Parts: sequence; C-alpha cells; structure tokens
Amino acid sequence: MTFQIGDKVIYPNHGLGVIECIEEKTILGTTCGFYSLRIASNETMVLVPVGNADSVGLRRAIGDTEVDRLFRILGDGKIDSQQNWKGRFKDNSEKMRSGSVYDVADVLKSLTLLSRSKNLSFREKRMLDRARFLVVSEISEALKEGQGAIEVRVDRALDRSLNTRARVSAKAKAAKVLPVPAQTPVRRTTRAS
Repeated sequence: MTFQIGDKVIYPNHGLGVIECIEEKTILGTTCGFYSLRIASNETMVLVPVGNADSVGLRRAIGDTEVDRLFRILGDGKIDSQQNWKGRFKDNSEKMRSGSVYDVADVLKSLTLLSRSKNLSFREKRMLDRARFLVVSEISEALKEGQGAIEVRVDRALDRSLNTRARVSAKAKAAKVLPVPAQTPVRRTTRAS
C-alpha cells in the first residue's frame, strides 16, 4: 500500500499519524525511501521505511462507513476470555501490534470484561488504557467528533456487549441446571420358596 503526503494513517500501538513527507535516506550505505509521520497524540516524528510499511502494519485510518461495523463489534457480546495471564497477555499484545482496529477492539472488550471482575495487573491496565485510546481516537477522527462524545458511545457499546454476554451466560447456566425427571422406582418381586 502506498501513501501520499497528507494521508492520515494508523501506526500500530501509536495511533493516528499524518504523513508529512516522503524522503530518501542513506543508512549504512543503503538508500531507501521513508514515510515521515507525525503522531497526532504526542507530536513525535516516526520514520517508516516505505518497503516495510505493510509488514509493520501501517494502514489508512478507517472511514465513517467502517465506524458502524466497529461499534457492532464492540457491542456484540462476543468476548474472548482466556484465564491464563501469560497466554492472554501474549494474545492481546499480538492483537495490539497487528495494526487492525478490530483486533484492538477485541482487546478492549476482553480487558474491560476482566477489569469488571478483578483488578488488572499494571501491564494489562496500561494495555486496556492504550486500546481504549486507540479505538476512541480513530473513531473520533473518522467521524470528526470530539473524543468525549466518542468515549460515551464506546462505553455504551461495551456495556451492551457485557450485558449480552451476561444474558447468554445465564441462559447457558440455566440450561445445565434443568431438573432431571424423577425415575420410577423399580418394583422387586419376591418368590415364594
């Protein structure tokens, strides 16, 4: 995927950036092109090799048409919940690095669910905050709305998702506890000797 100066792009785990220039640099005797991005949240500059843009997950920001799909995913009640901290953290870290806002939304849902039942570790709390920031800032940019209004909509979608999950879980538990029909006692007959 190629980008032009002025394109708004998402750099995984850092969020929205704007391509300010495309330049060639010589590093260790090799000349290659670089996208020079200014990250919107903290005004830092990042150089991404043009040839590696796809492999690092650099992508265009979602458009307003994709926002509806993102809100459906946030509110659908389908939440991965892995009990093992190490496996959960590894899976979530991979999703955060993928660059996909939909993967980041999955991390946001699963860590939000977990945070409602127990205290998160420092690293998971930081990941939850980062996932929330990335989702809110990208939606805010797509819809050209303030982040405060978007946070409210994201919270409503997450609440809907958690409530849907709780209802489905309660129905599943109720189905397991259905009473077993009483068995009729077996009559024994004794023989006269």
